Amino acid sequence: MSKDTIKTQVRKALDFRTAVRVYNEQTIPREDMDYILDTAWLSPSSVGLEGWRFLVLDRKAIQQVRDELKEVAWGAQNQLDTASHFVVLLAEKNARYDSDSMKNSLVRRGLGDEEALVSRLKLYKSFQESDMKLDSERALLDWTAKQTYIAMGNMMTAAAMIQIDSCPIEGFNYDAVNGIFAKHGLIDSDKEAVASMVSFGYRLRDPKHPRSRKPREQVITWID
Repeated sequence: MSKDTIKTQVRKALDFRTAVRVYNEQTIPREDMDYILDTAWLSPSSVGLEGWRFLVLDRKAIQQVRDELKEVAWGAQNQLDTASHFVVLLAEKNARYDSDSMKNSLVRRGLGDEEALVSRLKLYKSFQESDMKLDSERALLDWTAKQTYIAMGNMMTAAAMIQIDSCPIEGFNYDAVNGIFAKHGLIDSDKEAVASMVSFGYRLRDPKHPRSRKPREQVITWID
């Protein structure tokens, strides 16, 4: 497959993608969801931490929490009723430079000997404290949470490549949603928190309005 063919396919997928809030009754095949989830799993993250987890709910699982979520998730009303799948993007809490998860990420990447660990953790300490100013639990959570959006973007593009629709969702009460998932034993509130959600399915109808974007020249600036 030529480079131009690949570029055309990606552009067609991006032209196809729109925020779909109402889906039809068709269920996404498991192998297609696995393909979409692989693009999240293989996404890049800051310092290779992978400070995330992806909670996948099919229609049956959605029904178990739907009524509770609808009370606190104004941005997911129709999606909760109609989506084939929901993916809840969870961000790790307290991912400090000296945390076990940081050390484990280095071991996972072949940097587990003592000299390499000491050197990298010293670098990450400076990065977090001096460069990023990650000086609170909230700042650390914001850091890992924003990384999950890389995975979300990859999932949505991958889905669009095979004509599967999606909708990113931030319109909900975060404390309440975290409480619901914790109550059902789906998340460990001491270690992780919901960053966002994304629904997947097949659109019931085409969007009413054409896609609108700022002029390209206002968004992209080339420095010569």
